[in-house]
Amino acid sequence: MKKVFINGYGSIGSRITSFLKDDPEITVVGIGKYSPDNKVKIAISRDLNVYVPERKLNDFSDYNISGSIESVLDECDLVIDASPGGHGYKNKKNLYEPKNIPAIYQGGESIIGDESVSDLLFNSRANYDLALGKKHVMQGSCNVTGMGRILEPLREKFGDELIRFDVTLIRRWADIEQTEKNVSDTIEMTEKPHHGDDVKLYFGKDAPLYVRAIKVPTRQMHLHIMDIRFKDIAPKPSEIHSIFENEFGVATLWTAKGTKDIRDFAQRTWLDNFTDTNMIHIHANMTTSIGDTVQMMYSDDQTGIVIPENHMLMQAMLFGKSYDDAFSHTQSIFNMNEKKQALQENFAKND
Repeated sequence: MKKVFINGYGSIGSRITSFLKDDPEITVVGIGKYSPDNKVKIAISRDLNVYVPERKLNDFSDYNISGSIESVLDECDLVIDASPGGHGYKNKKNLYEPKNIPAIYQGGESIIGDESVSDLLFNSRANYDLALGKKHVMQGSCNVTGMGRILEPLREKFGDELIRFDVTLIRRWADIEQTEKNVSDTIEMTEKPHHGDDVKLYFGKDAPLYVRAIKVPTRQMHLHIMDIRFKDIAPKPSEIHSIFENEFGVATLWTAKGTKDIRDFAQRTWLDNFTDTNMIHIHANMTTSIGDTVQMMYSDDQTGIVIPENHMLMQAMLFGKSYDDAFSHTQSIFNMNEKKQALQENFAKND
């Protein structure tokens, strides 16, 4: 039984903790909190041990805190760092490296520059084996993870027939539970988005991938519009869809009018699961093929999509499992195939 500490209890930390409690191979020794807010009460009500920075112990005197983060790290085998972007690097230097503890970092960090947390950006579909034996690895962000689930199967199928990918990321403004964040009534352009460069870290630095990103006033997932150019005549939409029939974490939907339709279905079906689907949803009715180009649209379950990825990465780092063994165990915890089937049946093509 391996012991894991979750350093942070926001959108990602709370989700990871929820699933790890069902993993018989893992004991969650506790979660880290940095602000004395209502999430402390929520964590304690869920029978979680809460640890805080030693210098802040007095700030949490109104709560039943289990101790300091510095002390609990001596008890764990791995840390999943779910702190706000930029704090992961500080935690690595101040906490994890001095104690020689392996750690997983989230998409708000970087693997480039002076504040790099790792030399590997993980995507289970593209580079699972490279995480074996690693001590510090960064999990890609939701958009970067989602592109991997689409791009890798396309590359495996068509190889040198592919000429170029142009992707427009239409990003949600905030997660559903981030009620403290206002959803501004504007469409915001992102100058020099990091997503394309991040994808190229596992897809290949010379990959013909071009990405633009905008934020729109919604909390209901991301939407990616992808134009795929081929050397010759592009495949028919049906051939594109067939690639993803047995693909992990990719559902093909025909009748969803928007991202909220999917979110509402998830809320009705998986009441205890943050209304997440943990996957990509290809909007098959929007796939078109004209000349040398296929255009496809797929929605990305924002924070939810990276949670099974963290679980896969944890198994590589903690247990050195093969991809197949890790995949099988993640499926048993997240029930991804069952979710995919339910989504596809509910949003099936009308005959």
